[in-house]
Amino acid sequence: MIRAVVFDVGECLVDETREYGTWADWLGVPRHTFAAVFGAVIAQGRDYRDVFQEFQPGFDLYEEREKRARAGKPERFDESDLYPDVRPSLAALRDAGLWLGIAGNQTVRAGSILRELFSDDVDLIGTSDDWGASKPDPLFFQRVAEVVPFEAEEILYVGDRVDNDLRPAVAAGMPTALVRRGPWATIQWRTEEARSLPTFRIESLIELPEAVAKFNAGVR
Repeated sequence: MIRAVVFDVGECLVDETREYGTWADWLGVPRHTFAAVFGAVIAQGRDYRDVFQEFQPGFDLYEEREKRARAGKPERFDESDLYPDVRPSLAALRDAGLWLGIAGNQTVRAGSILRELFSDDVDLIGTSDDWGASKPDPLFFQRVAEVVPFEAEEILYVGDRVDNDLRPAVAAGMPTALVRRGPWATIQWRTEEARSLPTFRIESLIELPEAVAKFNAGVR
């Protein structure tokens, strides 16, 4: 039975279109060029950080984040960047009595923003910087299992990536949901793993409460 639902952040809860656009601006390259190279890197199965290397070899993402902050242009997202199904789905899951969490590869700064946005909606917000482990490192999912008050098989992890989200979560013994949006899910959607690994394949988070309810009804 699923008793807890834990969400990834980027392209699951937060539409990162604006943020990646600001990175293109910071690099001084056209946004459509940045987007095209981004898609090519993902399709090749490479780390998304390789995108920055294509434009600026030796690019240090953490160092550049600090430079942006000092220049008054820090990474930022807010309510307007949330996908429109986020609030309704969280409310429906909460009404159904499920324990809710948010856990993703995010900086301390992003974690602060997430707490501003979601502290009243979820039971836990954790980030890779908080835990000293980044997906797909199994240690990240060990951290999830440690802080959620249920067994791993009762924790549904929801994400948009086969490589970073589904594969390591399944290895940790968790059921998973793949939401079809953002560049990763769009590119990976028809792969064998995207079909076989997730417990649920959904087009929108709004489908999740009913899917979980049906799943739980079937195992009672």
